[in-house]
Amino acid sequence: MAKRRAPREGPDRWGWTVILWLCAVLAALAPLPVAETAPGEGAGAVVRAREEAFARSMADRDHAAFVSFLAEEAIFCGTTVLRGRTAVAEGWRRVFAGPTAPFSWAPERVEVVASGTLALTSGPVFDPAGRRIGTFTSTWRKEADGVWRIVLDSFCPPCDCAGASHTPSLE
Repeated sequence: MAKRRAPREGPDRWGWTVILWLCAVLAALAPLPVAETAPGEGAGAVVRAREEAFARSMADRDHAAFVSFLAEEAIFCGTTVLRGRTAVAEGWRRVFAGPTAPFSWAPERVEVVASGTLALTSGPVFDPAGRRIGTFTSTWRKEADGVWRIVLDSFCPPCDCAGASHTPSLE
């Protein structure tokens, strides 16, 4: 007569089953890694279009449209620092007073963080004759309503960099 084996007790019997179940549960619950690469072209294209529309508000002399691109806590840095949508709107009202725009700008660079919530735009600023007079840099934030608005903006005049040392390369 064949001897019947008693079922195994302890970790040998259930160990592998439990381990496999735990692995499956942990894998399902693990957060997805944040991409170290650039987000899809979608966010960058949207931000570029917003920057271009923002620039168009100046060309069209549309102060209300200009203000619509500003986050409530926007900061514009120039010869003075303007803090908040209301202060920026009032500070820039005089720039919209004349029939022609005193300057124009266009984005050359658009960078979006991997989370898709912040973006940087920068590019040349031109006088009415089309001469480059500086560079703008804007930081955009995707707000709770899903609309990208400017939170930081600055202007740098061109520098005479002939004698300046070069920025060190990080590569």
